[in-house]
Amino acid sequence: MGDLHQGKTEQAHQDDAADSWAKLCIYRLPHYLREGDDKAYIPQIVSLGPYHHGRRRLRNMDRHKWRSLHHILKRTNHDIEIYLDAMKELEEKARACYEGTICLSSNEFVEMMVLDGCFILELFRGVAGGFKHLGYARNDPVFAIRGSMHSIQRDMIMLENQIPLFVLERLLGIQLGQPEQKGLVAKLALRFFDPLMPTDEPLTKSDRNRLESSLGYTTTFDPLGDQGGLHCLEVFRRSLLRTGPRPVPRIWMKRWSHSNRVADKRRQQLIHCVTQLREAGIKFKKRKTDRFWDIKFKNGILRIPRLLIHDGTKSLFLNLIAFEQCHLDCSNDITSYVIFMDSLINSPEDVGYLHYCGIMEHWLGSESEVADLFNRLCQEVVFDINDSYLSSLSEQVNKYYNHRWNAWRASLKHNYFSSPWTIISFVAAVVLLALTFAQTFYAVYSYYRPG
Repeated sequence: MGDLHQGKTEQAHQDDAADSWAKLCIYRLPHYLREGDDKAYIPQIVSLGPYHHGRRRLRNMDRHKWRSLHHILKRTNHDIEIYLDAMKELEEKARACYEGTICLSSNEFVEMMVLDGCFILELFRGVAGGFKHLGYARNDPVFAIRGSMHSIQRDMIMLENQIPLFVLERLLGIQLGQPEQKGLVAKLALRFFDPLMPTDEPLTKSDRNRLESSLGYTTTFDPLGDQGGLHCLEVFRRSLLRTGPRPVPRIWMKRWSHSNRVADKRRQQLIHCVTQLREAGIKFKKRKTDRFWDIKFKNGILRIPRLLIHDGTKSLFLNLIAFEQCHLDCSNDITSYVIFMDSLINSPEDVGYLHYCGIMEHWLGSESEVADLFNRLCQEVVFDINDSYLSSLSEQVNKYYNHRWNAWRASLKHNYFSSPWTIISFVAAVVLLALTFAQTFYAVYSYYRPG
């Protein structure tokens, strides 16, 4: 028994000495989040990385991974050993990015990194510069801008389906004969995931032009500045929040203990729903910006940027939220935004009014489905509302809502000034009341002061 305890103690010491937690960035989904929609977190077509490697229903894509590697070797006149040797050098660093024990031998892990990494890069380069340019047929079942591409994109943005960015950068550097490719993989990733952006104009025209011109593989344009990325999901998240709120992440919070994070929807409520806010006289207007999170409130007007909702939005937001829940050195901006919108939306009527205002556009079956989507996104997620970039704005909205005069004024306007006919009726009623009062006054006056 003593030997067993000593062995575990030594293992714990090695973990601390290796500082393994600091390198961890690709997480297994916590069990408490899986209680929601498991399908939103599990790849349906392609596995990337070790967590879903070898699953029977995903093996069909393996032959296309080998095809992508064949095309790369043919174009570059390289031997596969060059890529295997490079990944062997990065194996220990790459393994440290994943949570828990990876039950793959060294050769299996290295081969997986080469296959999965090259597959990702072929998709990135094909979307950016054309698959025909890379040697693929127009009717290719995978390497073409159609067919299963949307489903592949959705799988590739999942938390458990990531490859470290430094692996992709090394593989791309070998392909191009230029080892230093920092930033290029990030811009290729943003171009590839562009259709998943929940905004009207995910990339501006000038950004696209600079991106396409940079495919001569210079380092003139880096959409994320000088910051290094962890993986595609993290790069995508950072691009969404670029120039956005940057509250200091509370690393001291015990994110790993679900017992300290019991869900309480009432404590997550940032503001009242659309219907209630309208009754208090608050107006809603679309804010013209592609930064969907950039919400403003002033003079009783809540200005919210336009949000586009499609069939992949649920999985996208769930995986972004899951990353924020797991990664210590990370703010909760996406979670804050989703909980804010969840607070606004209590019914299909709330969704309908946001759509009427141009704030929300969706391609789901009904407004009821949209309401249900937002009401379920953060069911198992708990966060401190005071640690939200929207907490100050929410306080302003709630203060306005709780001022009784605003509600009375809104009720008066709704009941008596909502149309020309109600205005005419109200004026006529006031005139009639004034005449009645005058008649009564003169009658009483004449009674007490005859003559």
